[in-house]
Amino acid sequence: MQSGGPCKLKVLTPLSTPNASPRPGCHCPPWVPSCNLKAMRFYKIFTLSTLLLTAVLATAQNGDQSQSPIAGKYVASDPLAGVRYDNRYDVSLGAAYARFMPGPNSVYGTDLGGLDLFGSYWFSKHFGIEGNTRYYLGTAGAPAQAHVAPYYIKGPFVSENIFVGGIEWLGPHNKHGAFIPHALFGGAYGNFEQDLRNTPRELVGFYSNGFGPAAVLGGHIDLNRSPRWVFRITPDALYTRYHTNYPAPGTTPIVPTAPRGSYNNWNTAISVGMEYKFHAKR
Repeated sequence: MQSGGPCKLKVLTPLSTPNASPRPGCHCPPWVPSCNLKAMRFYKIFTLSTLLLTAVLATAQNGDQSQSPIAGKYVASDPLAGVRYDNRYDVSLGAAYARFMPGPNSVYGTDLGGLDLFGSYWFSKHFGIEGNTRYYLGTAGAPAQAHVAPYYIKGPFVSENIFVGGIEWLGPHNKHGAFIPHALFGGAYGNFEQDLRNTPRELVGFYSNGFGPAAVLGGHIDLNRSPRWVFRITPDALYTRYHTNYPAPGTTPIVPTAPRGSYNNWNTAISVGMEYKFHAKR
C-alpha cells in the first residue's frame, strides 16, 4: 500500500519483486479493468456523439427532400413545386413611393406616397399587355417668399394620378422568381394648387393643375411564395410633362420663378406589394 498519491493501490507486475523500489506516483497496468473505467466511458461517449452527429447531418441533408404521407402515399412538400408561368391573367397591388419635383425650378424635392395597381393579360409565352394606375400624394416645399404675410404657405399638399398601359416581357425566370421589364405609356393628372388658396401660382413656382403625357419605364422583380402568390418589387423611371399657366410677363408685379410653358420631368419611383396569378391558362 502506498500513500500520498492519487491512487491507493500498488499493483505488482509479474516482473516486479516485493523488494523493488516503488516508482513515483501510481502505475496502472492495462490488464486491470478498474483502471480502464474512465477510458471505457470516454469511448462510449465519443461513439454515441459520433453517431448522433451523423444522424443530424443526414437529416439536414435530406431536409429539402422531406416527404409527408397522404393516404398511404408520399408527396413532395416543396411549396414552389407547382410554380408555372402559364397563367393568362394576373393582378398586383403595392405601396408606392415617388420622388417628384412640383415645379420647373423647384429647389425642394417632394416625397410622395400612394398605391400602385397593375393588371396583365398574357397573349403568348413571353409577352403580355399590362395596364397600370398609380396615385401619389404628399407635401411640397414652398419657396421662402411664400412663407410670409399675407400668404403663409408652408408644405402644401400636391397629388398626381397616372394612367398608363403597354407591353411587358417575361425575362429570366425559374420557380423562385422572375424579372419582367415593361414599357408603359399614357397620361397623368397633377393637382398642385389645391393648398395654395389665393396665393399666386407664379410666386410659389408650382406647375398648374392639368393633364399631361406620362410614361413608365422599369419592371417587376417577382419572388414566388406559392404557385399563385408572388411578392413583387417594382422600380420604375417616371416621365411626365406639365405646364405653367402663369400670367403673361408684365401683367403682375410678381416675377415668376419660371417662364410660361411645358416642362419635361423625369422622376424615380418604386412599389412593394403582392401579385396574384389567376387559374386561367394561356
